[in-house]
Amino acid sequence: MKKHTIKDIAQLAGVSKGTVDRVIHKRGKVSEKALEKVNKVLAEIDYQPNLMARSLKNNKDYHLCALLPNPDIDPYWLPCKAGINQAFNEYKSLGITIDTHTFDPTSTEDFLEVNARVLSLNPDAVLMVPLFFNEATKSIKAYAEAEILVSIINNRIGSEDINNFVGQDLFQSGRIAARLMEMITPKDSEIIIAHLDEFFHNASFMQQKEKGFRDYFENLLTSNYTLKTCNSIESNKYKTLFDAIDSSKNISGIFVTTSKTYKVAKMVENFPNLSIKIIGYDLLEKNISYLNSGAIDFLIHQNPKQQIYLGLSQLAEYFLFDKPISEEKLLSIDIINSENYNSYLNQ
Repeated sequence: MKKHTIKDIAQLAGVSKGTVDRVIHKRGKVSEKALEKVNKVLAEIDYQPNLMARSLKNNKDYHLCALLPNPDIDPYWLPCKAGINQAFNEYKSLGITIDTHTFDPTSTEDFLEVNARVLSLNPDAVLMVPLFFNEATKSIKAYAEAEILVSIINNRIGSEDINNFVGQDLFQSGRIAARLMEMITPKDSEIIIAHLDEFFHNASFMQQKEKGFRDYFENLLTSNYTLKTCNSIESNKYKTLFDAIDSSKNISGIFVTTSKTYKVAKMVENFPNLSIKIIGYDLLEKNISYLNSGAIDFLIHQNPKQQIYLGLSQLAEYFLFDKPISEEKLLSIDIINSENYNSYLNQ
């Protein structure tokens, strides 16, 4: 395939080289007639800009900050380190630096303090896990006022100041969990929706999963399920959830909206006479152990490594190559059982 120069394109379109340059790089004014001519030629020759040359010519360093929960406190976030390293290794030679900042996932105060520290660094962009809805909204507004780009991963929150979201459709994720639960439980039984170790009112990701789960069952025509929500925190040793199981006359399933599914599986061991199906999230080592033993029936893989890698890559390529940032990048909702989990562990 011939490599066309700007001069070649100008001759084919019957315009000046300057006009072609303005069209390709989207700068300056071009008449509608000239724009139409150039775009027609570009389409005919399948023109692809030399993005690498453009980035080298730009000769500018860009500073990105990744802000996520401390994986020493919540191991769900451990794979993010590999995703950050992958993005950094791909773009470091082009002038991209990535700093990682972690916050205590149990503390809104720490979340705000870490965001304030990142804001003071004045990075070009921030990739954030907006774990706490209210505090994240406040921090995102502060970044926008400082003209710092913000992308988010894992859970979507509504804000016109967010440039893009990478993650799963959590409402649909809840519906898929409900479909699985319907397949493995009696039609007239009780199912508990368990929210563990998070403040539900400030955790949009839990709310969206529950909404999807309930939406599925509410639209079933031939069933008589009873759904019960249980918010439980470790400080009371999950007494709320324990009591809910203990007092239920007809419980058949528990849907866990966080990665703490293994804690529910362990609790259910106290009720050997009950047959309780468990569906939850994420490939933590303890979750996989209970998956293998049959105590957990299904896990939904949210792939935090891929989320953070894609989020950082989109920001890097926006700065380096002027690539537009998509408003959202939805990841597949992968259903994991004891037979297929191995193929997901090294992704």
